[in-house]
Amino acid sequence: MTIHDLTIAKIQQLPESLTQEVSDFIDFLLVKQDQMNWERWLHFREALDLSELGLSDYLQSLETYEERLARGEIRW
Repeated sequence: MTIHDLTIAKIQQLPESLTQEVSDFIDFLLVKQDQMNWERWLHFREALDLSELGLSDYLQSLETYEERLARGEIRW
């Protein structure tokens, strides 16, 4: 039996919930194998990280603003 056959046999033994995870991982590997798609994925991931970077600061500022508004320190 080849490694390919052994891997397929293992996948067939998995419950459905884990099969989806394996499928997602295989998709990831296929993207990683294609240089152009891999570079797109890396760019997307970097953009996502940057977009989430300031979110915690924004939420903290919003909470502070709401608290000050509730205490009457500032007006709408």
